[in-house]
Amino acid sequence: MLAQFAVYSDRFFMAAAGVYVLAMVLHGWEFARERTAAPALVGAAEGVGAGDAVAPDTVRGAARPRSERMGRMGVSLVILGAGLQLVSIVLRGFAAGRWPLGNMYEFISAITLAAVVTWFVVLRRNPSLRPLGAFVLFPIVILQFLGGTVLYTQAAPVMPALQSYWLLVHVTAVSIASGLFFVPGIASALFLLRASDRLPAALAAKVPSADALDRLAYRVTIIAFPLYTFAVIAGAIWAEAAWGRFWGWDPKETVAFIAWVIYAAYLHARATAGWRNGRAAWINVLGLAAVVFNLFFINLVVAGLHSYAGVN
Repeated sequence: MLAQFAVYSDRFFMAAAGVYVLAMVLHGWEFARERTAAPALVGAAEGVGAGDAVAPDTVRGAARPRSERMGRMGVSLVILGAGLQLVSIVLRGFAAGRWPLGNMYEFISAITLAAVVTWFVVLRRNPSLRPLGAFVLFPIVILQFLGGTVLYTQAAPVMPALQSYWLLVHVTAVSIASGLFFVPGIASALFLLRASDRLPAALAAKVPSADALDRLAYRVTIIAFPLYTFAVIAGAIWAEAAWGRFWGWDPKETVAFIAWVIYAAYLHARATAGWRNGRAAWINVLGLAAVVFNLFFINLVVAGLHSYAGVN
C-alpha cells in the first residue's frame, strides 16, 4: 500500500508539472496576443477616410476576448496544478511515513506549491497582473522539471538527525517563505527592465507599470520576511537541541543569514528616500539569488551539517 502511495504521488507530481506548462503557454498566449494587437490598428485604418475615427477597443475587440479567455484558462490550470501538487505532497507523506520535507525533491515540491498559491492570491487581489503569469510560471516549471528528474528521491524514512517535530516547524516555514520570495523577486526583475526602458515599446506596453511591480514586490516580501525570520529562529532552536549550539556558521546557516540580511536591507531601502526605486529592486533580486544559491549550491555542492539533499 505504501509503495502505491509513492507511485501515485509521483504521478500527481508529474501531472501538476504538465498542467503548469499548459498554464504557462496559455498565459504566454495572452501576453503575446495583447502585445501584438496594437499593430492591427494600422491595417484596420486602411481604407477609411481621413475624417473617420477608428476606436482602439473596436479594432482590438476581436482579439481581446480570446486572449482573456486564454489567460483565465491559465489561471484555472494554475488552481488545478496546485491541487494536484498538494495531493502529491500528502501521498508522499503517507508513503514515507513522515512529514514530506526530508530531501531536495520534497523541498522543491513545497516551494513551487507555495509560489503558485502566492501567485493565485496575488491575482485574486489584482487580476490586472494576470499577463505576468508566464514570467512567474517559467521558473516554477524549471524547478518542477529539476525536482522530478535530477533531484528525484524515492520515498523513504529520513536520517535520525531529521526525526524531530522541528522538521515540521522549521522546514515548512523555510519552504513557504522561499516560495513566497519567488514572486517578488520576479516582480523586481521585471521592474528593473521596465524602469530601464530597455524593453521594446510593444513589449513594455503590456507589462504592468513600474509602480505596480514595485508595490507587488514590496507587499509580498513584507509577508515573506517575518515568516523567513521565524524559520531562521526555529532552525537555531533546533540546532541547539540537536547539536548543542544555536549557531555554528555552517554553510547553510551562513547563507540563510546572508539572505535574511539582504531582505532586511531591501525593506529598509524600500522605505528610504533615494533607494526606493531601482536600488531597492536590485537588492530584492539579490535576495532571491541568495535563496536559490542556498537551495542548490549549498545543498548539492558544499558539505555541511545540512547536507540532506538525498541526491547521490
